[in-house]
Amino acid sequence: MVLLHVLFEHAVGYTLLALKEVEEISLLQPQVEESVLNLGKFHNIVRLVAFCPFASSQVALENVNAVSEGIVHEDLRLFLETYLPTKKKKVLLGVGDPKIGAAIQEELGYNCQTGGVIAEILRGVRLHFHNLVKGLTDVSACKAQLGLGHSYSRAKVKFNVNRVDNMIIQSISLLDQLDKDINTFSMRVREWYGYHFPELVKIINDNATYCRVAQFIGNRKELNEEKLEELEELTMDGAKAKAILDASRSSMGMDISAIDLINIESFSSRVVSLSEYRQSLHTYLRSKMSQVAPSLSALIGEAVSHGKQKWGG
Repeated sequence: MVLLHVLFEHAVGYTLLALKEVEEISLLQPQVEESVLNLGKFHNIVRLVAFCPFASSQVALENVNAVSEGIVHEDLRLFLETYLPTKKKKVLLGVGDPKIGAAIQEELGYNCQTGGVIAEILRGVRLHFHNLVKGLTDVSACKAQLGLGHSYSRAKVKFNVNRVDNMIIQSISLLDQLDKDINTFSMRVREWYGYHFPELVKIINDNATYCRVAQFIGNRKELNEEKLEELEELTMDGAKAKAILDASRSSMGMDISAIDLINIESFSSRVVSLSEYRQSLHTYLRSKMSQVAPSLSALIGEAVSHGKQKWGG
C-alpha cells in the first residue's frame, strides 16, 4: 500500500494534500473524475496536509521561477521534508510538472508521478482551492495569481538570460534597414545636387563621402585652390580632390539658389549623421557578437554587418 500525496503550487504558497491509501493509483481515476466538480465528494477523497504561504510577492516570484525551471527551491525542500512521511518508499508524490518532479525525485528521493489521476486531482484542487485553505477567499486567491502573473511575465521579458541574442537580432535588423535607407537617401542627394554639379557623381563613388563633399562644396562656383587641402582630407585622395576642383570650373550644371543649397546641405548632413551612426552600430554589434558567440563571429566575420545572418533561439 502506498500513500499518495499531491503537491500544488499556487501564487499564495505551497499546498500538500493526501489521498486515501490504495494498492494501485490508477484505481482512483474514476472516483476522482466523478468527484472533481462536487466539493463534498472531493473532500471525501482528498484532505489538506499542510499549507505554507509565501512570505512576500518577491519570495513567490523566486519560487515560481524555480519551479518553472525545474529547480527545487529551498522553501519547497523545507516544506516537503517537514510534512511528507519519513518513510520515502511508502510515499508517492503527485506533481503537475515533470521537470520539478524529476528534480524532487533526484534531490529528495521521493517517487514522483505526473499526468493521469494526478492531473485530475490537481484540476479539482485548482477549482476548490479557496475552500480547502482556511481564511483564503476566491477573490484574494485571484488577486495573488494576477499579481504573480504580471511579475513573472515582466521578469521573463527583462531578465531571460537565454535570450541574450535579442540585442543582436535587433541590431542586425536595424543595420540592414540603415543600409537601405542610407543608399536611398544618398541617391536622392546625388540626384538633387547633380543638377548643380553633375560631374561629381563620376568622381566620388562612396555615398557617405559624396554627401560630405556636396555639403562642403555647396556652390561649386565658390570652390577654389584655398579649399583644396580640406577637400583632400574629405576624399583622402589628392588626385580626386584636384579632379573635383577642375570639374567645378568647367561644369555643365545649372546655377542654384541659396535656399536650394541650404536644403541640400541640411539633407546631406542628416545622411552623413546616419552613416556615422551606422558605423557606431556596426562597432557595437561586433563587440556584442564577440561576447555572445565568439566562435561564430570569428567564422562569419564581416558578413554579420550586412544582416545576412539570421538569429533565433
